[in-house]
Amino acid sequence: MASERVRVERCACVATLTLSRPESRNALDAPTVERLSHLLRKTGADPSVRVVELAAEGTCFSAGADLRAMRSMGTADPARNLEDTRRFVEMLRLLHSMPKPTIARVQGAAVGGGVGLVACCDIAVASDNAFFRLSEVQLGLVPAMVGPYLVEAMGIRMARRLMLTAERVDALRALKWGLVHEVVAPDALAGMSQQLIGHLLRGAPGAQAVCKELVREIADRPLDAAMRERTAGVLARRRSSEEGRSGVRAFFDKARPPWAAGAKTEDRCKH
Repeated sequence: MASERVRVERCACVATLTLSRPESRNALDAPTVERLSHLLRKTGADPSVRVVELAAEGTCFSAGADLRAMRSMGTADPARNLEDTRRFVEMLRLLHSMPKPTIARVQGAAVGGGVGLVACCDIAVASDNAFFRLSEVQLGLVPAMVGPYLVEAMGIRMARRLMLTAERVDALRALKWGLVHEVVAPDALAGMSQQLIGHLLRGAPGAQAVCKELVREIADRPLDAAMRERTAGVLARRRSSEEGRSGVRAFFDKARPPWAAGAKTEDRCKH
C-alpha cells in the first residue's frame, strides 16, 4: 500500500515524514512520490504543524528514482513519460515551498532524487556515514529535476561538478560544500535534529514563513531601490502584525511568546 511507503508521525507540533521502504533502499517510485506529495500538502496546510522533518528507515536515506520504473518509462509513450517526471517535479516543489521549516535527517546513501530531497529542505543534518551521489550521467540520464535545488544549495560550479562526475561525496565534503549543515555520529543524528527543532520552535511561525518567502524572492536579485523598498515593507508589516506586537511585548514583559510554548518539544520527542 502507498500509505506504508511513507509513514507520518506527530509529536506535539512536529510532523516527521519517514520513507519506509528499507528493502528497496527507500527508492522513490510513483506510489512513494504520490504519498509523499500528499503528506507534504497535508502538513503544509495544517496550522498545528510547526516543523516538518524528513527521515528514512534502514541504513539508506534514499537510493533515488526506482530504476525498474525508470526502465519501463523509457519505453512508455511520451505523454505518460512526461506525466511521470512532472509528478516528481511537483513533489520537490511542495517540499521546497513548504511554508514551515523543514529538516532532512540523513543516514547512509542519498542518491539521485534522494539528494534532491536533501537540497530542498531548509536544514540538513547527516550522520558521518552518509554519502551523496548524482549517478545519472553514468546511466545516460540527467539529474534535471534536482538541478535547480542543488544549484541553490551548493552554487553553480559545485552543482555542475557533482552532476558531471557522478562521484561519491562523503558527509564531511557535503558539509564543506553546503549540502548539509551538521555532521554527527550516527547515534547522535536524531538528537541533533531535535536540537535544531527546539531552536525552530522558538521562532514565530508567521515570521518564519515570511523569511522563507523573502529568501526565495531576493536570491540572485540586485539590491536595487525596489528590493530595498520591498524589505522595508516586509519589516514594517511584521512590526504591526499581531505576532510581531506580541513577540516584542513578551520580550519587555520577560515572558515567553505564545508560539514558544512547544520549544521544549525536543525533550519530549525521542526517536
